Amino acid sequence: MKFIYLFKDLHKVQLLHIMFFLFSIHLATAQIMSGPMLGYIELRTAKIWCEVVPGTKTELIYWKVGNANSTQKAYKNFNKFMNFETQIFDLVNLEPGTKYMYQIISHPKPKSINATGEFSTQELWKWRKPAPDFSFITGSCAYFNERVYDRPGKPYGNDSSIFISMAKEDSDFMLWLGDSWYTREVDYGSEWGLWYRASRDRNFKVLQPLLKNMSNYAIWDDHDYGPNNEGISYIFKEESRKVFQSYFANPTYGMNNQGIYSKVSHNDVDVFFLDNRTWRSSDRMPSYIQGKINEEKIMYGKEQLTWLKNALLSSTATFKIIATGSQIINAYNKYDCLFQYPAEYKELMEFLQYSKVNGVVFLTGDIHFSEINKLERDSLYPIYDVTVSPLTSGVTKLTQEDRNNKMRINGALIEEHNYGKLSFLGNDKERKLVIEFLNKYGESKYKLEIPASELKNKKQ
Repeated sequence: MKFIYLFKDLHKVQLLHIMFFLFSIHLATAQIMSGPMLGYIELRTAKIWCEVVPGTKTELIYWKVGNANSTQKAYKNFNKFMNFETQIFDLVNLEPGTKYMYQIISHPKPKSINATGEFSTQELWKWRKPAPDFSFITGSCAYFNERVYDRPGKPYGNDSSIFISMAKEDSDFMLWLGDSWYTREVDYGSEWGLWYRASRDRNFKVLQPLLKNMSNYAIWDDHDYGPNNEGISYIFKEESRKVFQSYFANPTYGMNNQGIYSKVSHNDVDVFFLDNRTWRSSDRMPSYIQGKINEEKIMYGKEQLTWLKNALLSSTATFKIIATGSQIINAYNKYDCLFQYPAEYKELMEFLQYSKVNGVVFLTGDIHFSEINKLERDSLYPIYDVTVSPLTSGVTKLTQEDRNNKMRINGALIEEHNYGKLSFLGNDKERKLVIEFLNKYGESKYKLEIPASELKNKKQ
């Protein structure tokens, strides 16, 4: 009625044209269910993701800001399963350090603009000037309620406004540290259920600004992989990998068609994505047998650890962030921690000791509170394990043993919904990592500065 009142003086034919135009816009908008989401962006290429109504015909065009004559058309890849379809566009032939605009155009009749956005490629700084300052945000455990399938009682998911605060951050990317959605009993018993959960939870309106405003990368943990605490024995793990590939636009997803491990480089920082589920032994497998380390109990597997070691040795980055769903060094965590997988824990710690790799920091999730643990090492730099959790799922009620954790840095404990922000600042000689925990309002709750010089082994 408002529409008719505002245009009552227009000729009927004009009115019909306007109504048809507005209907066309609505029709076009409806073709995209989720996104667009920025994925991997590097110096000369970029990825942009969206989920569409199955069968929607789309194209993406892009151009340099201020130069409409530079328009190019992106390459498109489909991921389809039953009543689900996602699309990932590859944008190529870009220039470093340049801002671009894009449009996603659908082809119902008439042809319509579906979505618009912008992004900037990474800067070509190496050999030219000091590494630019930048930051990324991070977090784990995002639960969206669906009462009919959730457990009875108090909802496990909480206020989702934290994603609004995160979208406002002036950061280059968001790194999801696992449990980006939570499969339920009605989901992980079928392939369709795995696709349904990812699609349904990605579709929330509150998420869309975060997806659009910065690159989004991810690793997984148990709940966005399959059942609680599941690992190598999950019968749908191959389909779960397909779902993960279909809902995130990481640069790569493992090797030899296995796993989801990968790496992203940004300025003088390398972020190594680890897969703590594909090869993982059951948590209930004994860590020791007759006083000896049980070599069969593993979290990452030989192939992945071999890749990580070589990738660390090849890296020239000032900071080497190893992101994984489970904590690494916390001896007070009796459950989901690499420390409880002593064969691989010993192998990794010994590698870091004899290889003399500098700049390593662990970034982890899962435990539903945030903390920073620190492992002091004789004659070597300390190892930090920064845990960021949860975004919206339930906050853990800490046991006395958790509170008595002697590895935790004094004050570095957050018992509320929060996200992390890692900033890399300063020139070569004064380069530093600033770790910050922020609450759902974007208010800083804790901050720690780690100079790059602290993460270097002393020369022998």
